Amino acid sequence: MGSDEPSRCEFEEEKLVLRFRTTIQADVNAISPVVEHVMETAARMGCIAGKELEVETALREALANAIVHGCKKDACKQVELCVACDEDRGMLIVVRDPGEGFDPTKIANPTVGQNIFQSHGRGIYLISQLMDEVRLQRGGTEIHMLKK
Repeated sequence: MGSDEPSRCEFEEEKLVLRFRTTIQADVNAISPVVEHVMETAARMGCIAGKELEVETALREALANAIVHGCKKDACKQVELCVACDEDRGMLIVVRDPGEGFDPTKIANPTVGQNIFQSHGRGIYLISQLMDEVRLQRGGTEIHMLKK
């Protein structure tokens, strides 16, 4: 899927109206402040007008997955976030964690059989329903989400 080199915000540089890159501690309390900053900035730029709730929810889920599963809630670890937005293509969000990754084919469908009653396991499914494109890269340690 992806290479071992860190990926970048893969948008055309000259068309960007927003580019944001940060690293946060692997602490669930760090999620809301960074999401609020991204959403406030995106709202001012207008690159996801009318789609803010979908993007905010997917971003929160991706960051939570990276912190809880990728970093095992170890506050000594960090999660990287890259957001790019342009007028033509929408918003690209990349979340990267230092974890071991996972095999996405092993994730049970949360809408089938007994999985409906599980109290976890819906994050990737929810993200894929909310965003227009979702790619897992680097063995599952990196998620690319695009909202057009």
